[in-house]
Amino acid sequence: MIDTAAVEHILAAAHLARRPSRRATAAQRARQLRAVARGLDDGAAELAELAHRETALPLPRLRNELVRTAFQARLFADRLEQGTLFDVRIDPADPDWPMGPRPDIRRSHVPIGPVLVFAASNFPFAFSVAGGDTVSALAAGCPVVVKAHEGHPELSRATARIVTERLRGAGAPDGVFGLIEGKQAGITAVLDKRIRAVGFTGSEAGGRALFDLAVSRPDPIPFYGELGSTNPVLVTRAGWAQRADEIVTGFTESATMGTGQFCTQPGVVLVPDLAGFLDRIALPAVGPMLNPRISDGFAAALAAVAKHPDVETSRTGPSAPAAPAAHILTTTARAALADPALVTTEIFGPASVLVEYGDPAQALAVLELIEGSLTATVQGGDEVDDQAAAAIDLLTERTGRIIWNQWPTGVTVSDAQQHGGPWPATTAPVSTSVGTAAALRFARPVAYQNLPTAALPVELRG
Repeated sequence: MIDTAAVEHILAAAHLARRPSRRATAAQRARQLRAVARGLDDGAAELAELAHRETALPLPRLRNELVRTAFQARLFADRLEQGTLFDVRIDPADPDWPMGPRPDIRRSHVPIGPVLVFAASNFPFAFSVAGGDTVSALAAGCPVVVKAHEGHPELSRATARIVTERLRGAGAPDGVFGLIEGKQAGITAVLDKRIRAVGFTGSEAGGRALFDLAVSRPDPIPFYGELGSTNPVLVTRAGWAQRADEIVTGFTESATMGTGQFCTQPGVVLVPDLAGFLDRIALPAVGPMLNPRISDGFAAALAAVAKHPDVETSRTGPSAPAAPAAHILTTTARAALADPALVTTEIFGPASVLVEYGDPAQALAVLELIEGSLTATVQGGDEVDDQAAAAIDLLTERTGRIIWNQWPTGVTVSDAQQHGGPWPATTAPVSTSVGTAAALRFARPVAYQNLPTAALPVELRG
């Protein structure tokens, strides 16, 4: 049952914090983010153990993810201090402007207001309570309300305590961060007029339902949802001829990493030589899935694709009582062209569909079927030949990140990173949820015309 009073308290506190948070200088926000990063470092041992107990993810992976989470907080702090996080434009007054005298106009960004963040299950640190959405919103000067994921409640509370304490110690206003729990609490917050934007990482069905709520409000708000993705891979003829063993090894590691529970898992792979690919592959054992809901979803999606008359289950890895077996399903380009669901259905877990094609034109025709995706990969030869170039051109229309001769799992946090894509990968294809550009989701541009210098934001006074 939702604790209505607790949710109201957190939403009211975030609303009250919006102006003090907006007025905080870049240096003050940077100091707050560094304090959060130190808190994560100091609590690393406890947090990793909690995450391991609740998610069954291996401790080494969790420790690395925690390092990444602290790093991204520090990276945003660096960019705030350097003044490079947001675009600043200054047009001095110009009496000779061709369309008539131009006034002094200076453009910067202001925080959009309190942001609601839905934590993800598969990354209990990097996309959860203190993850990228939270950090980018705080960097933008927005109060944050996090809806905890039910898959790791104890970890969420422990992380929230650290974030709250460290923000307070760094001088952040009360209410700048809060945690709510439960499905109904999340729905209530999406509809609350004090929430001005939403960040979400999760399933297509859940994200679409929340998106519809966000835009159905009397005052529609931005909903930044990262949803489903099959992350297609094309193995070109040249790539197969020159790098077959390397390609199969890289695919196997990428497809089964984290029990396949990455939003960038390569779910559809187009190959020119199916028999040769299968001869080289050996599937490893994988670990348990994050929770029963994800496990059931994996089983249902796998069964739905596997039962197709033109699909074979060609390889199955070893399994354990508490863990699934990795699966390789195979089909043909002809079958995919007849039924696009074979290459557009996301199987979230350790399973991929290999699609054998006969010629480059047929491979392109299959890629035309792919809907919006977070990533697309071309495994080519030593050079970009005509087949690879045509695929890259086509995939540019459908994805947020194109990869050459590497694999999509592993999304580094950097200035140039783009983690997004057209629907159904996301609800907002012009934005990213990873990298420093993620802060732009939670700030809106404002132009100041003819204002005295003293009334301008600091960054516009030059």
